[in-house]
Amino acid sequence: MTSVQLGKYELQRGHPRSPFWEAVVTRERQLTDAFAELTDTLVGDFDVVDMLHQLTMRCVRLLDVDAAGLLLADRQGRLRPMAASTEQARMLKLLQLQDVDGPGLDCYRTGGPVTCADLVAEGGRWPHFAAAAQLAGFVAVQALPMRHRDRIIGALTLLRTAAGRLTTDELHIGQALANVATISILHHRGLEQHEAAEEQLQTALNSRTLIEQATGVLAERHHSDMGDAFDSLCVYARTRNLRLSEAADAVIHGEHFAQPPADDHSR
Repeated sequence: MTSVQLGKYELQRGHPRSPFWEAVVTRERQLTDAFAELTDTLVGDFDVVDMLHQLTMRCVRLLDVDAAGLLLADRQGRLRPMAASTEQARMLKLLQLQDVDGPGLDCYRTGGPVTCADLVAEGGRWPHFAAAAQLAGFVAVQALPMRHRDRIIGALTLLRTAAGRLTTDELHIGQALANVATISILHHRGLEQHEAAEEQLQTALNSRTLIEQATGVLAERHHSDMGDAFDSLCVYARTRNLRLSEAADAVIHGEHFAQPPADDHSR
């Protein structure tokens, strides 16, 4: 009997109903769902911030990574945090640092993937980022460009708590997810001209700022951490069929609602 590495698990190859094959089917279904969800945004209206948040969550589920964050460039070409698989303060700080120092910035500038399998040994490439990453518990990083043809609009950062690299297959999956998300943004509502696309990106960045403010309001109001506060905002938006930015605006303007338990995964 042989074994094979599948995402985070090393599974034994066996008969068609073995855990190995069940895991393969589950992962294939998750991949199908992920791409279906992303391509669905090419038709009709959608919430850019929510879509990108779901992208980071899909990356953590599908790839051998422990956290994911997404950076988009604003009109001045500066990278700004757009979405993350966790809203914990240390994760957001890691994203913010990459505007001046980090794999995301190198990835955005070169248009190619950037890998560091061991930040302890190779941290000299980005001293500030490496120090903050290790403080947050991460020791390896992979950055993938948000790219469509020759246009780069940002970078997807994937973080691991154990040293090592993603497999070739995982890199292909991560890059494919990033590419489809990029196309969704650039072609939202038929925005094909450069100037219109830039305006769309700026609108998305402004929405992200609004959501961060609302998350902070909820965290203070309910005496919770930023992650739980963001979860409650997601639940509130979905149960009322609102965009995250609309829910955030409501919170900032005084809307009150009960915060769901920390283990609520309805998002």
